[in-house]
Amino acid sequence: MARLLLTFYNFECRLFQKINRHFANKHLNFFFSHITHIGGATCTIATVLMLIIFSSGSTRMTAISSALALAVSHIPVHIVKKLFPRKRPYLIVEKTNFHTNPLQDHSFPSGHTTSIFSVIIPNILFIPVIALILLPLGILVGLSRIYLGLHYPSDVLAGAILGSFVGSLCYYLLSV
Repeated sequence: MARLLLTFYNFECRLFQKINRHFANKHLNFFFSHITHIGGATCTIATVLMLIIFSSGSTRMTAISSALALAVSHIPVHIVKKLFPRKRPYLIVEKTNFHTNPLQDHSFPSGHTTSIFSVIIPNILFIPVIALILLPLGILVGLSRIYLGLHYPSDVLAGAILGSFVGSLCYYLLSV
């Protein structure tokens, strides 16, 4: 079992390095440094609050589902970060590129990725065609976390799964 985990970790580090090595590209750096904030607290909270305030009917209930999912999804994020205190890759993986003053908390799971997926999934379930826009957006936020040296791929995958699960659950609980 330990050998399997080590093999997975080595694969994950190689994948991380393949993404993070492009950090010197000024266009990618600009793009990912900005897209990552879409999954941050300010943007996700502001978006769901604006949708709640300025919409009505089913659209408003979907926005409320997103807000509930955003709030609820961060309970397991904080619990898991305490139970599995995984250091961020810029602290462990050699030659990792990252900005000055990076995050200091634990990396697993990715809170930004959890946030964006918890917000977009109720909207995708409500209007499936917008998945063409929202899923790539969620994936780009997750990818930005790896690119910026802040998360391993499994941190991002776990965040996407957690956010999607809680987003779906909240949507179905509130739409019944």
